[in-house]
Amino acid sequence: MKRILLFFILAAAVMYGILHGNLWRNNIYWLPPTAVERKNALDTCLLKPTFESLLGVDKIYPFLCANDFIKVAEFRGSDKFELPYGIKRAEQFFRLALSRLQNCGLSTEDDSVACRRCVVVGNGGVLRNKTLGEKIDSYDVIIRMNNGPVIGYEEDVGRRTTFRLSYPESIFSDPVHYDPNTTAVLIVFKPRDLKWLWEILSGQKISAKGFWKKPALNMIYKSSQIRILDPSITRKTAYDWLHFPTRFPKKEKPKHPTTGLIAITLAFHICHEVHLAGFKYDFTDRNSSLHYYGNDTMSQMMQNEYHNIDAEQKFLKNLIDKNFVVNLT
Repeated sequence: MKRILLFFILAAAVMYGILHGNLWRNNIYWLPPTAVERKNALDTCLLKPTFESLLGVDKIYPFLCANDFIKVAEFRGSDKFELPYGIKRAEQFFRLALSRLQNCGLSTEDDSVACRRCVVVGNGGVLRNKTLGEKIDSYDVIIRMNNGPVIGYEEDVGRRTTFRLSYPESIFSDPVHYDPNTTAVLIVFKPRDLKWLWEILSGQKISAKGFWKKPALNMIYKSSQIRILDPSITRKTAYDWLHFPTRFPKKEKPKHPTTGLIAITLAFHICHEVHLAGFKYDFTDRNSSLHYYGNDTMSQMMQNEYHNIDAEQKFLKNLIDKNFVVNLT
């Protein structure tokens, strides 16, 4: 009887050793679920991207995870900055909002693609009548922003959307725009944005106070489709690439990057090849179309004091001149 018992103990020990060894070799056993998710999601490509020099020593995982966002913020220095560039004094709001989300993975239909070809589709009027829809749909990852519609404009802008970056005032609220294959990415500019997300996903009454225009009062996306962008992505866009000052004069309104520039920064961190469409503006004609949809004109962009469009256009030109990106328009 003792021999039989000893045999089972030894067999169990051998099986444990084999299993432990396999897990250890795969580098999964010692990692928490979130770390495994991040490791797989940012699988590196053997080929170097043309824009590698822009990224520095490492890539930033773009989305915050509920169980370790504080540690990530401390590692990235985001705990030293207030929104929209960090989490300082907004930790409780991040915790509330993240508690309503189911996961933080990239969760795109192309997770298996190691060297992603991406296109960032701006909302510029230059897209009108370019018939780039089929070309745009051919990319592995398609990034759009705000409430730039697809329905009715498929010939010019395509049908597919992998990521859509928005904030409460610019996110779709009409269910007609719902796409089950889209991941909605929230760019947080103020604590109220996080409170809005928590309220809307908790089924609570939404207050419109604290927004520059009326925010969405209902969420068309499932909680599993929603992510919160790491503020360090926005900070990198503002400070490293646009060279914005950390403090603006009291008489000058602080400038922040446009959603489009933030979307390009996201693309640099998850893609191997980045193409752009719809980022060119005609500043010589105040009456030219601002967007490929609607009737807004360039005069409205010129009056915008929240963004530095000149700095962004110079940065984009530099990206194109250095062949870091390919401009389709």
